[in-house]
Amino acid sequence: MTNNSILIVGTGALATLFAARLSAAGIFVTMLGTWEAGLASLSITGVRVDGDDQVFHVHATGNPVDCKGMRFALVLVKTWQTERAAHQLRTCLTKNGVALSLQNGLGNEPILARSLGLSRVAVGVTTLGATLLAPGLVRLAGEGPVSLESLPRLSPLEEMIHRAGFTVEMVEDVQSLVWGKLVVSSVINPLTAILRVNNGELLESPPARALMGALAEETAMVAKRLGVALPFPDPERAVVEVAQRTAENQSSMLQDILRGAPTEIDAINGAVVRLAEENNLQVPVNRTVCSLVKAIPVRGKIAGIDGNI
Repeated sequence: MTNNSILIVGTGALATLFAARLSAAGIFVTMLGTWEAGLASLSITGVRVDGDDQVFHVHATGNPVDCKGMRFALVLVKTWQTERAAHQLRTCLTKNGVALSLQNGLGNEPILARSLGLSRVAVGVTTLGATLLAPGLVRLAGEGPVSLESLPRLSPLEEMIHRAGFTVEMVEDVQSLVWGKLVVSSVINPLTAILRVNNGELLESPPARALMGALAEETAMVAKRLGVALPFPDPERAVVEVAQRTAENQSSMLQDILRGAPTEIDAINGAVVRLAEENNLQVPVNRTVCSLVKAIPVRGKIAGIDGNI
């Protein structure tokens, strides 16, 4: 494959948004997933962004053999699907290929690296908001930059993402941004999932605002203990700004709950709790919301959707 082709692992909201914009830029997109109904629909109707009449055709498949020879892959599956994605990417990527994880939470990079080798794995962060309305149909619910590790091997991928109309930045300390996103995710995701509200509605309730501040401070405290410098001076203010910018968005965790699918709580608040325990820190609010989200029954309505939304 050439540098004008890209593999997207996942079929959820962010995967669909990237597929539509990359296709619009003239880049050939292959989408690899396991959601059979979604793949069938993608093959017939393509991908599109709500409010835009343009439809873009992609190659959608559930077979990694169909994706052999790919130089670049965007990994946009849920954290609990990373192991499966890593195994598939061993078939898909060239020897010098690179898989870029834009996933939520902690722990995805080591899983990918175990299968692919560290030199074929890179990490990025985005705070884009997107909601999947139907297979291949996504609503943009908040713009945000795509931040990539400053690595020479990512230069062609950076160019493709930039050509697709995203704001792209290369950063030296990607872990700072990973933890910055974790602070935001550890607040907005569980609270919206528990309360069943869009992001912006959290700001309308004083009790919810108090919980937002407590969660942000706890997660920031763990980051500080680990020696991570966050990309913002005020964690609570950073979370509020994201909630304002993505006010109409349904968080990925709320979307999971509403469709009866497993959540990423273990890789977000669960990771904060585990790291706090290892460092003799107390994070009672993170612990509580983690337990509450895990107590919500998984109904399994369409749990086969694969994507980081």
